[in-house]
Amino acid sequence: MTDCEDEFSSHMRLMTDFDIPPVMLIENQAYDFPWTIGIMTDCIKCGYHCYVYEQQGEIRAYLIYSTVLDELHLLNICIAPEYQNQGYGCQLLHWLLIQAKKTASKTLYLEVRVSNHAAIHLYHKLGFNELGLRENYYPAKKGKEDAQLFAYELACY
Repeated sequence: MTDCEDEFSSHMRLMTDFDIPPVMLIENQAYDFPWTIGIMTDCIKCGYHCYVYEQQGEIRAYLIYSTVLDELHLLNICIAPEYQNQGYGCQLLHWLLIQAKKTASKTLYLEVRVSNHAAIHLYHKLGFNELGLRENYYPAKKGKEDAQLFAYELACY
């Protein structure tokens, strides 16, 4: 682990119930169709891996993932709008890949809206592979939006 990675990791911690209000504020600012407070709370209660990136007492980003056998599924990754396009997404994903390797997971899966070009670009840049589409996966202003399914083979990391 490099000094930069170590510095970033030192700001990552488990999400608690006390983090739900600031996390929901970010969620509501960042997404047109945010998760509900009930979904966030359930993710913590059911044992999903819920982490926040906190710096100077401020939560700037978070991610939530689940593990089943040798698969990891990224469920939500979000950067506060005022911190987007500053490298946090890339650093969060690198951190997640390191965590995944520690669990002996073989593959990391995620879905992303087909309209989220910035995220799709980042996933390509980091070596994720497109597996296909999940049609009508996300709610949209006019009906539903497709999701692009990605996978990352962790043996490569």
